[in-house]
Amino acid sequence: MSPSENIQLDQLATGEPDETDVRILHGLAGVYDTLDPVPGGLVERIQFGITLDALHAEIAELQRTGDLAGVRAEEMTEARTVTFTSTTLTTMVTITPISSERARIDGWVAPGGGVTVEARTGEGVTTAVADGDGRFVFEDLARGMVQFTVRPPRGVANPPVLTPTIEI
Repeated sequence: MSPSENIQLDQLATGEPDETDVRILHGLAGVYDTLDPVPGGLVERIQFGITLDALHAEIAELQRTGDLAGVRAEEMTEARTVTFTSTTLTTMVTITPISSERARIDGWVAPGGGVTVEARTGEGVTTAVADGDGRFVFEDLARGMVQFTVRPPRGVANPPVLTPTIEI
């Protein structure tokens, strides 16, 4: 390579991208989109996993699920029960499909009187307060990924509890 060719390469390497560079990069991005696309729902799963709450919360453990058959079918009539436990509480939710896009969640927290339960879905955060028996309801949530945050009543020093993300 001649010294003048070396200087041109150095200038190209340190210069701003021009229209040709941008066109080539867009073409390369198209190749990657075709050959190795981002998996569906990945962005939502990452957003669920990276929350400010997770920095200061207790993480619940998924204990068991029940009635999983037919959960992803178009006509869903079966309910599914999921139980989470942590050192400070147990949460059980029953997921009842109301359509292919929507679900009802009936839940119980023990001990649970007065705790606030948040359901974080792709549509945002929906909040419910558990009654004296620890019962709470989300009547109409979007199907897809959901994560629950259980916050203690005011004056209770326990940290919030985050559940693993599940699909409803």
